[in-house]
Amino acid sequence: MIRVLVADDHAVVRRGVLQILEEAPDMVVAGEATTAREVLRAVREHDYDVLVLDIAMPDGGGLEVLKQLRTLKPGLRTLILSMYSEKQYARRALMCGAAGYLTKESAPAELLVAIRKVALGGSYLTQSLAEELVAEVGGELGKEPHESLSDRECQVMQLLATGKSVTAIAAELSLSVKTVSTYRGRILEKLGLKNTAEIIRYAFEHGLAP
Repeated sequence: MIRVLVADDHAVVRRGVLQILEEAPDMVVAGEATTAREVLRAVREHDYDVLVLDIAMPDGGGLEVLKQLRTLKPGLRTLILSMYSEKQYARRALMCGAAGYLTKESAPAELLVAIRKVALGGSYLTQSLAEELVAEVGGELGKEPHESLSDRECQVMQLLATGKSVTAIAAELSLSVKTVSTYRGRILEKLGLKNTAEIIRYAFEHGLAP
């Protein structure tokens, strides 16, 4: 049996994933998590074969979880299941250690195929994503300005796009207000923007907003 930990802060999405997995004869839902802290605590206390992880987790984010898992549980296979398009975040997730990437629009059968493949030690990419990554390596794709953002800067941009203030973001990420302000400044500089309103507009126009 493939032991799966499902991590998503949206109860409806999480329940949908659980129902899909419960119908698979070779899988068992061995745990659930709704925050980054819960994910890390769960993998410390129990063993899983596959982690199905949302990239937009509270209190840290999926990319930060992936980075910590490299040290904490390097053998754990992680499949990202995200509302964000492959084009926007798949490359970042794979570089951080994910074994595969799917959007939440994927068919249930595809999710099961992906879990089985990563559980066996493989990687799972849709054909369109694989072709895109090959083209990118070959220099055929021009990079968007936001691709120059660090993972933390990208996370701060996402939170700004939800309308949260610098102070609120600092509290959520356990950072100082000064640090978050610095990230905001770097985002403005790298994207060539003038204020938070333009950051919000940019995020929505490029499909980066939650």
